[in-house]
Amino acid sequence: MTKAEIVAEIAQRTGLEKVNIQATVETFMEVIKDSLGKGNNVYLRGFGSFIIKRRAEKTGRNISKGTTVIIPAHNIPSFKPSKTFMNEIKVNVK
Repeated sequence: MTKAEIVAEIAQRTGLEKVNIQATVETFMEVIKDSLGKGNNVYLRGFGSFIIKRRAEKTGRNISKGTTVIIPAHNIPSFKPSKTFMNEIKVNVK
């Protein structure tokens, strides 16, 4: 499902204009990105959590040159679904 499809689905269910919903969805995503960028996790009860995971420094290989490369420690965004979310998916997917 794409962002446009999400906007269309919300518009159909609520009867609101797509333009307003598009702005809301965009703002929602910006708020989550800004929060994660500041190092804060986002918790949506009953849905899941957008969290920052810390990756430790490690040694990798550049296969084309045959050399080792140090990959510095870094943060990556991650999503962890809630238990209720997971239970609904397990029941509905066949």
